[in-house]
Amino acid sequence: MQAPLHPREAERLKALRSYDIVDTEFEAEFEEVVDFVREVCDVPVVLISLVEEDRQWFKAKRGLEAAETPREQAICAYTVLQDDILEIEDTLADPRTQTNCLCTDDPDLRFYAGMPLITKDGLAIGSLCALDHRPRVLSDLQRQTLRVMARQVMAQLELRRTLRLARELRGEVDHRVKNSLQSLAALASIKARNVASDEGREALRAIQRRIQTVAMLHEQLYRSDSGAAVNLGVYLTDVARYLEGQTPDRVSIACETCDLAVVAEQSAALGTLVNEFVANSIKHGYPDGRRGNIRVVLRMLGPEDASLELSDDGVGLPEGGVKRKGLGLQIMEASAAQAAGTYEIVPVAAGFAVAVRFRPRETRDPV
Repeated sequence: MQAPLHPREAERLKALRSYDIVDTEFEAEFEEVVDFVREVCDVPVVLISLVEEDRQWFKAKRGLEAAETPREQAICAYTVLQDDILEIEDTLADPRTQTNCLCTDDPDLRFYAGMPLITKDGLAIGSLCALDHRPRVLSDLQRQTLRVMARQVMAQLELRRTLRLARELRGEVDHRVKNSLQSLAALASIKARNVASDEGREALRAIQRRIQTVAMLHEQLYRSDSGAAVNLGVYLTDVARYLEGQTPDRVSIACETCDLAVVAEQSAALGTLVNEFVANSIKHGYPDGRRGNIRVVLRMLGPEDASLELSDDGVGLPEGGVKRKGLGLQIMEASAAQAAGTYEIVPVAAGFAVAVRFRPRETRDPV
């Protein structure tokens, strides 16, 4: 006798497919469940069975060699029709199973107890079942164990689906953000080529550089497994390498960093500061084809204290300092403040240097 289809069979199958679990490898989390049920229920066979259109497939199994059976042989096809345990004391005495070859022939399954695996929408996609080679009944404790462990199986499936959907959404967002940033950078580059004034071209190139530093930060966040934390040393090294590719050949950029996890906001602020310092140095520090070097140094000063030191060996500030801060210096100061750091211009024998001292933050401050 074959079990009738579930009254919401199409929805049930769609729910099963949404977990993307059928035909996956055996996994320890599910193997532990069947081992525990086998011990508590004192049975030789325990299965986590998922019922598809034409077969039942076992995500985990003990005491049975087959990895799947045709649906017409699946006692679990009856279990998915209800919302609590199906217990058959003697399969040869029950009209639903008395002609089932799994019961009449090898492996001679004479007892069955299955708890449906029920989704949040009330659809049973399979069962956690215990089987024996002799007729019997379960105790109240054994039945409750089946119920609890079936819920644990569903909790694992729900968690895995949630994580998979989150990864897919993150990938889609990443794709769209990268495309948007690339489009903006390309637009700035095109506009820069068509602007007549040097000042206008430089402004658009500065926008392009800032977009690129944001894109690199986004890439760091996407690759990171630590949520909103970014390895600042890796990020600033990427920024420095990108900027070196944008500088004249006569100016080089040396970068010395350490591994340091900080929140994205702090990384963005310090990346902007590096960007502005390099742009300022190239624009003002090396006139008339002068050659030189720019240094970016990130170091830890103590367990909760770090510094970002930027310097060039260019012509330096005019004698007597600057009477009016340009936009670049203003952006650097604002960026340091955004990173919750203290900013200072460092006196040097030649060139120009600034230092930002800050406390690394790996989590966002509470709102």
